[in-house]
Amino acid sequence: MFIRTESFKQFLKLYPIVSTIIAINFIVYILTILPVFGDFIFYAGMSVNYLISEGQWWRIITSVFIHGGFIHVLFNMFSLFLFGPELEKIAGKARFITIYLLAGIFGNVATVVTQDPLYASVGASGAIFGIFGAFSALVYYTRRTMPQLKQIIMPLVVISVIITFLSPNVNIASHLGGLVTGFFLGLSYFSPKRIVRWRKK
Repeated sequence: MFIRTESFKQFLKLYPIVSTIIAINFIVYILTILPVFGDFIFYAGMSVNYLISEGQWWRIITSVFIHGGFIHVLFNMFSLFLFGPELEKIAGKARFITIYLLAGIFGNVATVVTQDPLYASVGASGAIFGIFGAFSALVYYTRRTMPQLKQIIMPLVVISVIITFLSPNVNIASHLGGLVTGFFLGLSYFSPKRIVRWRKK
């Protein structure tokens, strides 16, 4: 399910949204490491709680596409590369974009509400956890018909949450906020009645 066997060309064709998001994140990362100009992009786009509270609302969106280093962006985009395509295929392009962006956004909103005003963060982790949350909702609806899906998804979610609490310098609020957002969006999108309507279309 999460093993990628497509060629580069096939991947781009089959999963255009995932491919585009990965490309945007790497392009933004390259821009942020440019001399002088890169620092401006980084600090103008990162999530800073008190600045968001003062009206700089764009930061809850832009920070989802900014990363603090090459390993940071590589890890997040590798996770998206592994887990995003299946969700894009199941949910469709528009729903996938909604899950990804809203999970990232509400992860940052949760950070503003629960963390210190001076707290600052960057990264797509909340959006990635939104993907896990959406899969969890799919598991809820298919727990009787596809028990093997539960065996794949739930250990992944549990391990990811545990790592969130054990790892240093991790935005716990963003991870959990993204997970919950993705789950509730998944409950809406993957309800049996909606899936039947998708198939009819």
